[in-house]
Amino acid sequence: MTRHRAQTAPLHFVPLPACLAVTGAGLVAVMLIAIGVGSVSVPLGDVWRVIGSHVLGGTATADPVSEQIVWDFRVPRVLLAALCGAGLAVAGVLLQALILNPLAEPYVLGLVPGASVGAVLVITVGAGVVGGLSASSAAFAGAMLAGAAVFALGRAAPARLVLSGVAVGYVFLAATSYLQLQANPGDLRQVMFWLMGSVAGARWDQLGLVTAVVIAATAAVLLAGRRVNALVTGDETATALGVDVRRTRLLLLVLAALLTGTVCAVAGGISFVGLMVPHVTRLAFGVDHRRVLPLSALLGAGYLVLVDLLSRTVDAPNELPIGIFTAAFGAPFLIWLMRRDRTES
Repeated sequence: MTRHRAQTAPLHFVPLPACLAVTGAGLVAVMLIAIGVGSVSVPLGDVWRVIGSHVLGGTATADPVSEQIVWDFRVPRVLLAALCGAGLAVAGVLLQALILNPLAEPYVLGLVPGASVGAVLVITVGAGVVGGLSASSAAFAGAMLAGAAVFALGRAAPARLVLSGVAVGYVFLAATSYLQLQANPGDLRQVMFWLMGSVAGARWDQLGLVTAVVIAATAAVLLAGRRVNALVTGDETATALGVDVRRTRLLLLVLAALLTGTVCAVAGGISFVGLMVPHVTRLAFGVDHRRVLPLSALLGAGYLVLVDLLSRTVDAPNELPIGIFTAAFGAPFLIWLMRRDRTES
C-alpha cells in the first residue's frame, strides 16, 4: 500500500495564513477574469460595478445587457464551478487519507459511478422509478448508496476499501451502460453531457446547499486534522496516538461521499480534480493536512473555474463538457506521478 512520503515542499516554511491569503487572492482574480470573459466579453470595470451594485446595494451603472450576463449567468456559474472544484479537491484529500493511497479519488471508491446511475436512471427511465426524485436528488442518493456499500464491504480496512470501491464502481458502471443502451436518441446527448460534467445550467438557487455542504464538510475535517495526520502514518501508529481508526475512516468516507454526491448532483461526473489538486498542494505546501485541506479547497476552486472557462471559450459559441478537459489534463499528470514514484522508489 502506497503512503504519502515525507517530502520537503518549496513553500512548507511559509505560514498558513500567508499561503491562504495569496491563494485566496489568486482565486478571486481568476473568478473575476472568468466572469468577464466569454462569447460576449464584459470589461472588468463593468464586472466590478455590477457585482458591487448587487452585493453592496445601489444603482448599477453598467448597461442592462452586461448586468444580465454578469449577474444572472456568469456569477452563479463561476461560483458553482469554484464550489464544485473545492468540494472534489477536499474529497480527494479525504479518500487518499482514508485508504492510504495517493492515487485515490471519488471515482476509485465508486462514488461518482453511484451518482451516475441515479441521474441516468431519471433521465432515461423517468423520475417515477426512484420515487419522484429529480436527476440531482437521485445522483446524490446514488453516491451515498455507493459509499455505504463500499464501507459495509470494506469493513474500514484500506486494502478492502479499495477492492470494494472498484467492485461497486464497476457494478454501477455496468448499470449505467445498460441504461444508455435502453435510452432513446433524444436522451443520449443529455446523458453523455451529464456524465462528463458541466456547470452550464448554474442557477442562484443551487448555490445555497452546495456552499453549506462544502464549508461544513471542510470545517469538520479541519477540526480532525491531527487525527487525519495520524491516520496516514498507519493503523498501529494512529492507534498508539489515541486515534479511533475505524471511526475516523467512517467519518472521512461519509464526508467524501457527501461532498461527491452534492457536486455530482449539480455538475455531473467530473474526474481527476480529486486526484490532481491534492498532489499539487502537497508538492507545493507540504503534507500536513491542516495545510493541505484548506489550500486544496482554494486551488481546486480556481482550477475548475479555469477549466470551465476553457470549456466555453475553446470552441465558442459551442460548449464542451468539463470532463473532457479534466481528463486531458489529469491523465498526463497521473502518468507523470507514476513515473515520479517509480524513479524515487
